[in-house]
Amino acid sequence: MKLVYIVNRIDGPGGLERVLSIKASKLAEDYNYDIHIVTLNQETKDLFYHFSPKISYHNVQAKGNPISRMYRYAAGLRSVIKSLTPDIIAVCDDGLKGFFVPLILGKPCPMIYERHVSRSVEIKKGKRSIIKRITTATKFGLMNFGGSYYNHFIVLTKGNLNEWSFKNLKVIPNPLSFYPESKSTLENKKVLAVGKHSFQKGYDRLLKSWKQVVSKYPDWTLDIYGTISESEGLAVLAENLDITKAINFYPPVKNIAEKYEQASIYTMSSRFEGFGMVLTEAMAYGVPCISFDCPYGPSDIITDTENGLLIENGDVDAFAKGIITLIENEEKRKSMGLKAKEAVKKYLPETIAEEWNQLFSNLMNPRSK
Repeated sequence: MKLVYIVNRIDGPGGLERVLSIKASKLAEDYNYDIHIVTLNQETKDLFYHFSPKISYHNVQAKGNPISRMYRYAAGLRSVIKSLTPDIIAVCDDGLKGFFVPLILGKPCPMIYERHVSRSVEIKKGKRSIIKRITTATKFGLMNFGGSYYNHFIVLTKGNLNEWSFKNLKVIPNPLSFYPESKSTLENKKVLAVGKHSFQKGYDRLLKSWKQVVSKYPDWTLDIYGTISESEGLAVLAENLDITKAINFYPPVKNIAEKYEQASIYTMSSRFEGFGMVLTEAMAYGVPCISFDCPYGPSDIITDTENGLLIENGDVDAFAKGIITLIENEEKRKSMGLKAKEAVKKYLPETIAEEWNQLFSNLMNPRSK
C-alpha cells in the first residue's frame, strides 16, 4: 500500500516529528508500507529524529507573499501527488491550509486528517479583542468546512472529540517513543520538564510553583529541556523569583531518554495540549508525573493519585503542593512510578501501529470492516 504523509517539516525536535518518525517507520518496516513524506520548504535532509531508510521524501518549495506562496504550494503539491498516485493520503498539518488539502488535490484517494493539537491552540497570550474573536470564529468555521471532506478525522484524546462535530471522528493516541527495561531510581533530587518555551507550555506557571518548592527544598533542581525563546522571558522571571540556582534551561537534546531516567518527578504545566507525549515518555521510565488537568491529554494518560497527580488547571499553589508531596513521600513516589510504567504499555508502538494499519486496511477494503 502506498501511503503519503503531507506535513510542513520533519527536521525539527517537535512532538509531531517524533511521532511521525515512530509510526511511519513502524509501518514501513513491519507492515511493508510504501511510505512517502511530502514537506514544505524543507531544504535540509538532516533530520532530528531517526526515520526508516525505507521512507521516501519529497519537498514542495513555495515562497513569496501569502497568495503567491499558497498558489505555488497548491501547484507543487498537486504535481507531487499526481506523480506518486497514492492509495491513501494522511495530512499532518495543524495549520488552516491542512484542512483544505482534499479541495486542493481534488481528493484522488481516501484521505485522513491527523489533528495533533487542541483547538485551544488558538488561545493567545493577552486579552482577546473583538477582532481576534471574530477572526478565531471564522477560522473555526473554515476548519469545520474543510475537515468535512476527509474520510476520517483523527484526534489524540477522548477530550478532543468534544471539539469537533465530524461524523468520522476517531481517537488514535500517539505511540511511545521508547519503553526501556530500566527505570529511574527516583532518588535523584531532580524534577524535569520537556517542551519549547511558549505560552502554551505554561512554564511561567511552573516557575511560580517552583518558587514555593525551593523555599522548602533548596537542594532540589528543576531542569527544563526545549527550544529556548528569550521573548518568553523565563530567565528574567526566574531571576525575579530568585530561583536561578535551582533551575536550568537546556536546548533540545537527542538523548532525552537519559534525562527521564535521571529524574524523580516529571512536571507538565501546559495551558492546553494535543496529547502530552512527554507524560507517557516519563512514565515509561517509571517517573510519576504531575500535570495541570488542561485540555486535552493529561486526564487520558494519568489516573489521579494512582500513577500521578492531576491538578486543577492554573492552580499554581496546588501544583507546588503536589511536587512537595512527592518530594516528601518517597514511598508514594516509587509506588506511583511503578504503576505509571505499567499504565503506558497501551501506547507501545506495535499497538498504535496496528490501529493505524487496521484503519488504512478498512479504507482500502471497506467490506472487511
